[in-house]
Amino acid sequence: MRIWLNKYFGFGKGEFNGLLLLILIIVVLKAIPVIYGYTRPIEKDAPELLAQIQKITIADEKYANNLHDRIENSSPEKTTRLFNFDPNTLDADGWQALGLSPKQAKAIINYTAKGGKFYKPEDLQKMYTISPKMYERILPYVKIAEGNLNASKKYTPFEKKVFIKKAPVIVDINQADSAGLDEIKGIGAVFAKRIVKYRERLGGFYKKEQLMEVYGLDSARYAEIENQISISNVPLKTININTAVFDDLRRNPYLSNKQINAIIQYRKQHGNYSNISDLKKIIILNQQVIDKIALYISF
Repeated sequence: MRIWLNKYFGFGKGEFNGLLLLILIIVVLKAIPVIYGYTRPIEKDAPELLAQIQKITIADEKYANNLHDRIENSSPEKTTRLFNFDPNTLDADGWQALGLSPKQAKAIINYTAKGGKFYKPEDLQKMYTISPKMYERILPYVKIAEGNLNASKKYTPFEKKVFIKKAPVIVDINQADSAGLDEIKGIGAVFAKRIVKYRERLGGFYKKEQLMEVYGLDSARYAEIENQISISNVPLKTININTAVFDDLRRNPYLSNKQINAIIQYRKQHGNYSNISDLKKIIILNQQVIDKIALYISF
């Protein structure tokens, strides 16, 4: 070990011997209390001290017995009285006379003051202020008035609500505003606004089925509202195809940008259109598109 300490810490022979002595001293100091504990003579208690301890113990026992006697003599069973009572009408003094503390009596009075009722004697068990022992003592004396006993058997008969069915409304989809369209069963505020916006862009509806072109309004919803709508014969807004520019024709939802450009270019090259048949000369306009826009253009 000395070689190892000399190698790593530079300890000489004298330093190593000093370290061993220091360790020996520490071990001796640690061992002295242990050795002393085993060799120390046992001291005997003095007779006078034992006598004093015995007197204190006897005095404590007498005090405990006297305290127990006072508690027994002052228990509610010996100082309270039992009598017939209605828990729904008994006041705080009455509850205290039965053996409850003022705080416990006040809790029951607060319960009845807020509308709480005792419909049968067994209901007293739900009051946390009445212990099981107290409940058994006072149960034979509980006399609830006949009216309260009957109240527990009463029930509110089920009243069948009669819902008056609203008469179906017929809404003109060409003239109604969003509030009027909202009256249609199956059309909410969102769809009502979409219908108005699409109608303005289109120029008016000429048949009911055009509602299915409104975003989100599918055939199932249309079947639900079909009998609640009508169309008045109001003039449709038309666009003069011979003077219209790109933005004018773009308003019509049936035409794509390519078709609009083709209509304008053909007009520039061949002159104004004279009737609907001239649109058939434009290759990218099929008959279906021409039929859809026919009522919305003028010449």
